[in-house]
Amino acid sequence: MKGAILVTGGAGYIGSHTVQQLRERGEQVVVLDNLCTGFRQSVQGVQLIEGDVGDSQLVGRILREHSVQTVIHFAAHTIVPESVTDPLKYYGNNTCQTRSLLASCLAHGVKHFVFSSTAAVYGIPAVGLASEDAPLAPINPYGTSKLMSEWMLRDVGLASAMRYVVLRYFNVAGSDPEGRIGQSTRKATLLLKVACEASVGKREHVSIFGTDYPTPDGTGVRDYIHVHDLANAHLLAVDYLAAGGASQTLNCGYGHGFSVREVLQSVERVSGSPLKVLEMPRRAGDPPSLVAQTDRIRQVLGWKPRLDDLDAIVASSLQWERKLIRDPWL
Repeated sequence: MKGAILVTGGAGYIGSHTVQQLRERGEQVVVLDNLCTGFRQSVQGVQLIEGDVGDSQLVGRILREHSVQTVIHFAAHTIVPESVTDPLKYYGNNTCQTRSLLASCLAHGVKHFVFSSTAAVYGIPAVGLASEDAPLAPINPYGTSKLMSEWMLRDVGLASAMRYVVLRYFNVAGSDPEGRIGQSTRKATLLLKVACEASVGKREHVSIFGTDYPTPDGTGVRDYIHVHDLANAHLLAVDYLAAGGASQTLNCGYGHGFSVREVLQSVERVSGSPLKVLEMPRRAGDPPSLVAQTDRIRQVLGWKPRLDDLDAIVASSLQWERKLIRDPWL
């Protein structure tokens, strides 16, 4: 009997989009989420178990009862400024809980592990383009907590038969193109989400932090990837491991960037209305440019993004924000 796929944090932003795609192709999926930042409403058509990944008894029961062979691990705290002010929260949840999850997986013979990591492991690269082999130098506890988990996974892979794919996300944005689920994060800090909230009247303004960077228009440049394409990368990682693929670490981005001003201009263009924009000083630790080198994920997984268009990303985000006004989840 083919076992289920356990998705931790599957009620969250990226996890719920991945669960949706897994379900649509007929996979047996079980979601484990403590709902501290996720939403029960975003898990559609699969079993949701409320609990923590660090609860070894609960995780063991799920792995055993559902014959789980593959785990996709999203569950984590992800707010960078919060990680700076409360680092132990991030090391406790992101690192220690992952250690407990890995121990449960080893004890129950889980073969494949897909891990949600981040471009924050690179810190501030010497050049704006980061390959998977770039130096790893995170500048905040969030990035460090994820890198420590990567190291644990690497060592577990060397010491056991478990194989894994680490996916390092760049700037994830957008929502389900069909408007069924979306990014509903409370007190969001991601630029595109904030800008779309400002566009529909949920915020008074949007801030640009730094206008004097060595970039074409003076604002920071980032690689924005649509959540739908990112979710698809997880499905391809599952298939790759099932086919016997060796453990891999892969960047998830489009390989090109947009500046803060370009993102705000796209929101204004798609919405048809201007934004109130405030220019603020630089934030400590923000790199001028951070763009993914993506050759490896395209070669290894055969990943072909379908929504590599800034206006399309913005349009799906605005559609979701308008839906939340009509039918709020919060």
